[in-house]
Amino acid sequence: MEPNSVHEVEHTIDIAAPADEIYGLIADVESWPRLFPPTIFVELQEQSNSEQNLRIWATANGEAKTWTSRRMLDPAARRITFRQLVSTPPVAAMGGEWIVEASSDTTSTVRLLHDYRAVDDDSAGLAWISEVVDRNSRSELAALKANSELALHSADLVLEFEDSIQIDGAVKDAFDFVNEAHHWAERLPHVSSVRLDEPSAGLQTLEMDTTAQDGSTHTTKSFRVCAPFERIVYKQTTLPALMSVHTGRWTFVENDNGVQATSHHTVVLREENFARILGADAGVEQARKYVRDALGANSRATLGHAKDYAERVR
Repeated sequence: MEPNSVHEVEHTIDIAAPADEIYGLIADVESWPRLFPPTIFVELQEQSNSEQNLRIWATANGEAKTWTSRRMLDPAARRITFRQLVSTPPVAAMGGEWIVEASSDTTSTVRLLHDYRAVDDDSAGLAWISEVVDRNSRSELAALKANSELALHSADLVLEFEDSIQIDGAVKDAFDFVNEAHHWAERLPHVSSVRLDEPSAGLQTLEMDTTAQDGSTHTTKSFRVCAPFERIVYKQTTLPALMSVHTGRWTFVENDNGVQATSHHTVVLREENFARILGADAGVEQARKYVRDALGANSRATLGHAKDYAERVR
């Protein structure tokens, strides 16, 4: 094998949605955690004209990874070129391009191109990268298709909401309560067990068993990106049956009276499970209310206990 050899692959998919709509979804990086299964969080670090610097957290073969990338956007041609600025081993270099081509006024073809190198051209590293690129590309294109078509025909399956509380305490203490999830089984009545792993500072894998208001129990797994003492963003990868996507964030904003803590949720409902979980006649409105009530109750409980904790230790 030639040293520093570059490998190139292409994946494509046909989507029943207008090309401009699809391009807009790809261009909007803040929506990526909802759109793309591997993406946990994207932070826009710098933007000027058609160029962006991004820090991306995503899963690769079940592991959370982070890297920084530069993107060049060309809306007229509906092309987005990307190149990793700082890669995570075994990746030595990674880049590629999104190309959205209109097949008709209502249908499109999306091409996703990648080129990459492994550190020291290591064969095991190259095999790992190739598997990740193939799996994530297929997953991202399938999700892009589903979400593009969802946006056109079933927008009411997307649910966003938040709950807030004012805390008369220090922002650090409020943040610590949510960040230190390994204590939740002792601190939160709706959490029965927790498994927390933090392989690198601020990047957590959280598994927990929770009890809903109706007495049902759920096991969930999330990846969390924690930025003291401002925010904790997360993405659930093991989900209750009524949700196909669940992302969220905890934010902590200091003010004259202490700190405002907020829990924000974005959910895509899984329509095929409505009848099994909620009854034969259940529709979108019942599912929206059920999920809003269930997630909101847990969030408000966590915020309330965070308030008690922060005000007690101040």
